[in-house]
Amino acid sequence: MVKNKTYSNVVNRLLKIGELHEQISTTSVGDIFDIALESDVKYPLLHVNPTSVATGDSQLTYSFQIFIMDMVSEKKDWTSHNSGTPFYKLVNTLSNEQDVLNETLQICTDFIGMLRHSAKQSEELNDIDAPIYFSQDQFNIEPFSERFDSVACGWTFTLTVLVQNDFQTCDIPVA
Repeated sequence: MVKNKTYSNVVNRLLKIGELHEQISTTSVGDIFDIALESDVKYPLLHVNPTSVATGDSQLTYSFQIFIMDMVSEKKDWTSHNSGTPFYKLVNTLSNEQDVLNETLQICTDFIGMLRHSAKQSEELNDIDAPIYFSQDQFNIEPFSERFDSVACGWTFTLTVLVQNDFQTCDIPVA
């Protein structure tokens, strides 16, 4: 018997992966315009933007746009990073944007790796009912900066998640 996964199962799994990652401080889900960039949000932030669901013979393929971002610090009088690493000149300021892009890209690859190995993680838990998700294809991870009203930058990628679905008609609430 196929244990169907719902939209909530899939989204909760993605958010849980973000919560388990020690560098991600905030997780959120919703439209791209729902990304909370208020000053009280802790960064780095993982945002899951659902984009579509496709049906197959015995599966559903969920598509999401994943954003991993952090705030960029800019100052006109910076000369070097505390560790001695120089900040990089943007237009009229010095910025840690390269460091932010470096760290958020690493979080992206961690996130992809955790999802790719979810079947193995479920086996290690010895839980036959544990949700198993499959990602497909390779990923194009694209940088962004100043895409939002604040000085945030990071990476975004499209994630497809395949789950089994037997399209069982016995339990449909039809009279």
